[in-house]
Amino acid sequence: MPTIPRLAITMVRFVYAVIRDVMTGNLTLRAMGLVYVTILSIVPVIAISFSVLKAFGFHRRLEPLLYQFLLPLGEKGEQLTSQVMGFVDNVKGDVLAGVGLLLLFFTAVSMAQRIEASFNFVWRVDRPRSLARRMSEYLSVILVGPVVMVTALALITRIKGTALVRGMTEFETVQSTFTFGAQLAPYLLVSIAFTFVYWFVPNTRVKLSAAAVGGLAGGVMWSATGALFATFVVGATRTADIYATFAIVIIALIWIYLCWAILLIGAQLSFYVQNPEYLRLGYRPLSVGSRQREQLALSLMLLVASAFRDSGKHPTVATIASRLGMPNLVIVPVLDRLEAANLIARTSKDRLLPSREPGNLLLREIVSAVREPQATDMYSNVRWPEAIDTIGRQVQSAMDDTLGDQSLDDLMQEPPKSR
Repeated sequence: MPTIPRLAITMVRFVYAVIRDVMTGNLTLRAMGLVYVTILSIVPVIAISFSVLKAFGFHRRLEPLLYQFLLPLGEKGEQLTSQVMGFVDNVKGDVLAGVGLLLLFFTAVSMAQRIEASFNFVWRVDRPRSLARRMSEYLSVILVGPVVMVTALALITRIKGTALVRGMTEFETVQSTFTFGAQLAPYLLVSIAFTFVYWFVPNTRVKLSAAAVGGLAGGVMWSATGALFATFVVGATRTADIYATFAIVIIALIWIYLCWAILLIGAQLSFYVQNPEYLRLGYRPLSVGSRQREQLALSLMLLVASAFRDSGKHPTVATIASRLGMPNLVIVPVLDRLEAANLIARTSKDRLLPSREPGNLLLREIVSAVREPQATDMYSNVRWPEAIDTIGRQVQSAMDDTLGDQSLDDLMQEPPKSR
């Protein structure tokens, strides 16, 4: 098709896929859960960031950032900002020491873990980060992130105040450019922050281009939703009269929910940009036949052993999925059975390698891993009718006779001989 119609149809497919996933309720339920986590963890997270920023003399700049986030709430956003900062001051002064400090860090890491779980769900990642990686990576972002953000804002403010910039702004064209840039800067910073979240949080390799597309879309949605929500808050005087002092809490909950929903929708778009083969699938459960599972198990072991022997590399689940042209949702259950049978090993970074020398991995062991019960199966001792059990033994005997003593090493050297 010509370029413009092709791009238009592609955009419609992406929009339809995201709307379909939102309507199924998966993303909205995750957003609701993150609202609850945010309420419990926002004060400890801000308290830790406040304490770190105080060491650099930037702690007073945290309040304007929080107010900017709550700006769509109008006057109630200013009131809520003051209340949250009051809570932070109390935590900072009375609890931020000893066991209290450990409790704050635990709460902050727990919040980051819940956020990662939601993004892993979007990216179809079945394993979270290891405990060591959680502590190191989460805390580095929680501690260093606010410092970098506030430092960048301080540098921008200082650059604006230099004599060179003041002199350049005397020209009308330059002044209009600076004015437009100043108006665009908050939205650009939000898009950059969204892009970083999409790139960093999921426990898988996310391409920067895919994260940038989701970050730009998420930033635009967040800005547009903020403007609409601010209009809603201004006009919702009747709601404020009904709920009285609870109105600020209800409005804040709705805004936090919308923020998390937008963040997850942007993550879903990033996932589809990087994995367009999932556009038709969505979150529908996938099932394959028994023969496909056996072929998939042999293919997994062959590709992993070949990469390990030829180049010493350890492919990932995503690499195998791309090579076979199959989604991760189909590969992971087979991989789990191979891992339970101690035929394949999976590292904390999702790398795959054979658990033994390929010459010691028999093909009949690999096939049996997906055909026979494993230690992880709940129903391993089923009482089949005698006739069915006899047929099953005959089929298994015929398969064992066909595979013989061929190993994975034989499969890598030449195709198995027909019998």
